[in-house]
Amino acid sequence: MYRLHCFAQSGNCYKVALMLDLAGLPWEPVFVDYFKGETRGDRYRSEVNEMGEAPVLEIGGRRLTQSGVILDRLARESGKFAPQGEDQREDCWRWILFDNHKFTSYFATYRFLRTFTKTIDPAVMAFLKARAEAAFAVVDKHLGLQAFLLGGNPTIADISMAGYVFFAPEETGFDFAASYPAIEAWRNRIKALPGWRHPYDLMPGHPLPQG
Repeated sequence: MYRLHCFAQSGNCYKVALMLDLAGLPWEPVFVDYFKGETRGDRYRSEVNEMGEAPVLEIGGRRLTQSGVILDRLARESGKFAPQGEDQREDCWRWILFDNHKFTSYFATYRFLRTFTKTIDPAVMAFLKARAEAAFAVVDKHLGLQAFLLGGNPTIADISMAGYVFFAPEETGFDFAASYPAIEAWRNRIKALPGWRHPYDLMPGHPLPQG
């Protein structure tokens, strides 16, 4: 039984939760009360993750952190969604790193500020929006040529990049169906995979308490 420290609003946690479900692996969630500061507390940083981040996956007596590392481990252990051969493995990591540094990074930060922060600097938001849209354009062009990031079959590169794309446009500020048709088609292919669930149905913590 895998134990995933997670919360519903985190797309990075969703990457791992989605992988566990799609791969048919047994797991249970451990709620992280991020919005009340749990990840910034001494207990969390000393006992769960010194980096003060989620997700954290308990596996084989260890706690693994960083979604890309966790996805790689689960793919190797389960044999599901793993890249095939050294060339594809390198290409897989190329897209996971692009996701972490560009696609998810700017997208997630923009969404967090837009939806969960009361004070927003318009210049900061404009910068993040432009950077996110530049990353979306790269991925939309690539997915216009093939069904998934590495070709005809989904891999952990796709699961990584899917972390934030299922939150509603009203929440994220981006409408893929209207502006990025190849990403939207890919998003629907991911959604059609057996075992897919929305992040708010998959992890604890939604909806947030009012007030």
